[in-house]
Amino acid sequence: MTIYFYSTRENPYGCFSNFSAHGFNLDEAWWRTSEHYFQAQKFIGTPHVEQIRLVLTPKDAAKMGRERFRPLRSDWEQVKDDVMLKAVLCKFQTHADICEILLSTGNQLIVENSPIDYYWGCGADGSGKNKLGQVLMQVRDLLR
Repeated sequence: MTIYFYSTRENPYGCFSNFSAHGFNLDEAWWRTSEHYFQAQKFIGTPHVEQIRLVLTPKDAAKMGRERFRPLRSDWEQVKDDVMLKAVLCKFQTHADICEILLSTGNQLIVENSPIDYYWGCGADGSGKNKLGQVLMQVRDLLR
């Protein structure tokens, strides 16, 4: 069986979304969501990190992270998968309840069912890379 998730409102797997309200401490700061952390890391060493960290919603953090007037770090394409792994692992290590949900998936395939994202999700036609699903399965293996 394949587990599909996308919205935070989906039970029980909405917690797999980077928009889920499961904050954590990482790099000596509190992050409201893994989306906040991920987007902020695009601008490491600039005031944009703190601006993104402090916004109230993951939707706003995502919007800010996509604003190209901000100086995207030069190595972003090389480090973005590791940044996502670091954030997602910390999120699930911090919250025992969602860790149990992730572990309960056994060896099932996990897919971010995003109709628009062909990198982190599966895309509208299922041909996407599903990198977030892969990260979740990697985190599941690490937590076992």
